[in-house]
Amino acid sequence: MTTHSDPTTPSSLGSTLRKLLGAIIALGGLLVLAHGLTAALWDGQPHLREALIGGSMAAGATALGTLPVLFAQRLSDRMQDTLFGFGAGVMLAASGFSLVVPGLEAAKAQGAGPWAAGAVVGAAILLGAALLLAMERYLPHEHFIKGVEGSPKYSAMRVRRTWLFVFAIALHNLPEGLAIGVAYAGTDTLRASALATGISIQDIPEGLVVAVALVSIGYGRLTAVVLGIASGLVEPVAAVIGAAVIGFSAVLLPWGLGFAAGAMLFVVSHEIIPESHRKGHEVFATCGLMVGFVLMMLLDTALG
Repeated sequence: MTTHSDPTTPSSLGSTLRKLLGAIIALGGLLVLAHGLTAALWDGQPHLREALIGGSMAAGATALGTLPVLFAQRLSDRMQDTLFGFGAGVMLAASGFSLVVPGLEAAKAQGAGPWAAGAVVGAAILLGAALLLAMERYLPHEHFIKGVEGSPKYSAMRVRRTWLFVFAIALHNLPEGLAIGVAYAGTDTLRASALATGISIQDIPEGLVVAVALVSIGYGRLTAVVLGIASGLVEPVAAVIGAAVIGFSAVLLPWGLGFAAGAMLFVVSHEIIPESHRKGHEVFATCGLMVGFVLMMLLDTALG
């Protein structure tokens, strides 16, 4: 059996902190470089810059959330489920107040009546959910806690199993990045900033839960942190893609907002809520959901 050194001993802790500091400096340098290139190349498209910054903020929050794993012994199942519920609440409120409502307003501003606006946004919601369903069904991946999907042979292939897990987390973060980008391209800056802030807040406990899950299935603490940080990098990429697509034509705005909302709703219903109720802590998960929902609602209504 392979043994691992205790990360809390002075020598290993010093090595971990040095590696962590190096990773933070490297990540910070990449973000500064990306921002400089964005400012130089996209001077006439500020919504792309804003989307990149908003997505990077969410990725940074995910990275921040993973760090306690280097020092904490274990996160209780009850706390994990409460944090899952909190994230679900934030995403539910963000879907409604920051995406669906602006989508309806955008459709009406383009001349659609109440029924037509509802039909457009409703169809977009279903399309977003359908795409996530297809990706979840046909792309091989590993769920957060439930174990490896597909053939049992995957369990013997550590590298492949790692990337299956990372892909699953990235798939989970994709709708959040798209939502940020679409919001910056199609709504006012304050409302988009409220959405990015809310997603970033829920990404902190989400990053912690992801890293804890990786440790619980046998990965080292530093490896879990690195993979958790990597999983959040899809958000700035998705944010820029979402902003660029919506920037092509205002006609796409209600469709883009509804699509992002549908993708987020699918993740909440298919992944987060079932996981938060799986271990008998439904009350704590529901309380977390209510707090997350109210917090995101206040951010949206106060800032947007």
